[in-house]
Amino acid sequence: MYGKLFGACLYGIDGVLIEVETDLSNGLPQTSIIGLPDSAIREAVERVRAAIKNCGFQYPLQRITINLAPADLRKEGSSFDLAIALAVLTTSEQLILPANKKTLFLGELALDGSLRPVPGILSMVDLARRQGFDSVVVPIENVTEGSVIQGIEVYGLRHLKDLVPSVSGDADSSVTKGKIQQGRIQLKDYTHLSTDTYSSRKESSEEGSYLMEDYIDVLGQQHVKRALTIAAAGMHNIMLVGPPGTGKTMLIKRLPTILPPLTDQEALEVTKILSASGKLKDGLSRLATVRPFRSPHHTISAAGLIGGGTIPKPGEVSLAHRGILFLDELPEFNRQVLEVLRQPLEDRQVTLSRARAAFTFPAHFMLAASMNPCPCGYAGNDPKQQRCTCTPHKIAAYRAKISGPLLDRIDLQVEVPRPKEVLEVKITSSSAELQAQVLAAQKIQEHRYKGLPISWNSELSGSLLRRTAVLDKPAEEMLHQTIDALGLSMRSYDRILKMARTIADLAEEEQITTLHVAEAIQYRNLDVRSVAMQE
Repeated sequence: MYGKLFGACLYGIDGVLIEVETDLSNGLPQTSIIGLPDSAIREAVERVRAAIKNCGFQYPLQRITINLAPADLRKEGSSFDLAIALAVLTTSEQLILPANKKTLFLGELALDGSLRPVPGILSMVDLARRQGFDSVVVPIENVTEGSVIQGIEVYGLRHLKDLVPSVSGDADSSVTKGKIQQGRIQLKDYTHLSTDTYSSRKESSEEGSYLMEDYIDVLGQQHVKRALTIAAAGMHNIMLVGPPGTGKTMLIKRLPTILPPLTDQEALEVTKILSASGKLKDGLSRLATVRPFRSPHHTISAAGLIGGGTIPKPGEVSLAHRGILFLDELPEFNRQVLEVLRQPLEDRQVTLSRARAAFTFPAHFMLAASMNPCPCGYAGNDPKQQRCTCTPHKIAAYRAKISGPLLDRIDLQVEVPRPKEVLEVKITSSSAELQAQVLAAQKIQEHRYKGLPISWNSELSGSLLRRTAVLDKPAEEMLHQTIDALGLSMRSYDRILKMARTIADLAEEEQITTLHVAEAIQYRNLDVRSVAMQE
């Protein structure tokens, strides 16, 4: 006897459709699972056997072969338990599933037949929708998450016995067992199972609790707020440099309050990553509503930052996808850890290769960093205030922790001085005012790049950058003179062009002028300082 059902597993952050084929034949009672299963799937035999028996069904005393196809793809996780159990029951003709529905089955079984939630449901339900499935049956704890995907029926199952409507509500186990064992049970539909409805992304979300913070709380530092506005308008990388207590961390932590909201496609990408990582909050009934903000500790490893493991999982750069990766006190991070950021910052994705497979994770994020000017933090401070005690050698060694290639990839390098006469500062900007400027610039970019595979000025490169960031003659001469004087790389040249394009968009001007280029150049503070130290 032969039967086939459909399950799914995660491959990176995407779902992969798996055919669960079952063959029952005469011979010594034995169950084999083939098709490159991991240890969790091989152990499913015992979970499924106990669950079937404890729910009143009969586990076939035959030779059972279960194949997970395609056979050359490594499978992992416990999401196949439900599909394997139902494949055994349908092949042994104890259960007949609805023939008019193409259904995907996902879930981990307990020994008593109850279902436990599994990670990555969102990606697998989205896969089922794209593959033309009519419905998906998932553990009850996952039904709200799965219902986020529209265009497919998602049913929640608490217990294996709940598949049989006449049995699920029966409290007497002996009667229940008798009803199940009377013969073949045919299910007409799954409408008796729990369902949930999609909730609008416009609902309020606890994920956005940090939106209560506002730039109006930050007194002064108008030039830093301007730099942060430019960074948000074009999704440019930014670094703040200044002594302790000047508000670097506070300024960057408020950066999400001025970013544009996620588009529908971006929200799906972000939520799929959270789902695959098992980081979704309980009861999620909508896609992510705010851009991620990740702030790992400086003791993080390279694998924790970009992802890793025997079977790779997303790292911080992927969890920050479409949002912000904040590295506070950048020189305190291990230099080898920082160097692994170079490739994701350019390619906007991370590819991790293992012996059996290569996994690609998205990593399109804005890098925001902060650092002190020296180990003690007071280099360049006002002599009337605390003085720096570091030697030039110590300062050089401290700054050398950040390599030139990595520094080259940071567009805006902004000094944050200690504000003078704080109590007299009255000029300040709110997050709402700054976000309005960002949204206006974003609309310009959205119109300009319509039909192209990019959305932000920071993504420009090659001939598209040359066509888009057109300088007038004086601006071009100024930029060339600056590049020669500072000895900047061509990557720095391109990044200045991208910044100038964003500054012009904020001014709602198509032509890039000397004013835009001059402002972009002044945000390369560390380049200027490096040349001055060499002289």
